[in-house]
Amino acid sequence: MVTGSTSGIGLAIARALAAEGANVVINGFGEAGEIESLRADIETRFGVRAHHSPADMTRPDQITAMIAEARDAFGGVDILVNNAGVQFVARIEDFPAEKWDQIIAINLSAAFHAMRAAVPGMKAAAWGRIISTASAHSLVASPFKSAYVAAKHGIAGLTKTVALELAAHGVTVNCISPGYVWTPLVENQIPATMAARGFTRDQVINDVLLAAQPTKQFVTPEEVAAFVVYLTSDAAKQITGANLSMDGGWTAA
Repeated sequence: MVTGSTSGIGLAIARALAAEGANVVINGFGEAGEIESLRADIETRFGVRAHHSPADMTRPDQITAMIAEARDAFGGVDILVNNAGVQFVARIEDFPAEKWDQIIAINLSAAFHAMRAAVPGMKAAAWGRIISTASAHSLVASPFKSAYVAAKHGIAGLTKTVALELAAHGVTVNCISPGYVWTPLVENQIPATMAARGFTRDQVINDVLLAAQPTKQFVTPEEVAAFVVYLTSDAAKQITGANLSMDGGWTAA
């Protein structure tokens, strides 16, 4: 089960897990025909079963129903990846209350509700993997991102707490904290930033987007997905309660 997986990092994770033979539930909004094409492609390309859930990550009842649907479709949820996320940037005094509520709901509370629904089945099976997409902002802050930074710090704390609760049950709980990941959403911001600041494309990439990443390279969705696959393997069974940085050195300083 991969939330927020009809594009970007989540879709890369779903495909990587399918490539390892896992049946997958993808989740997210989008044009119905495009989502069906993505779902069918996963089945055809990897020879697994794929299901789409349109569950709204701001709705606890829909999240619980999504886990139940996955259980009905595949017999259980062995791997839960909490990836859904949104962003909004504003000064604290100008930050709309509804945007705070939305970001906390999707980026933090949704992970709680999904874990709460999936954990009983994992404990019964004595095996499970819970992995959440956090961020470098789970470790450090940036101005104007109060809700996002608060939510990602919350994911780190939630991960540690649930890992301790499940340590004796064969279930690991970790989060991955990427820096800037090269996605269409990031790429599409470049022209507007070039125009607004009078920068070249390279200046926007190196001096704005990658200013905090010493490697001056984006993380790729495929790299995040490969890390997720590793964390689901037996080789990683002693890794639990960890917040694992993948940020080109951003948080090393």
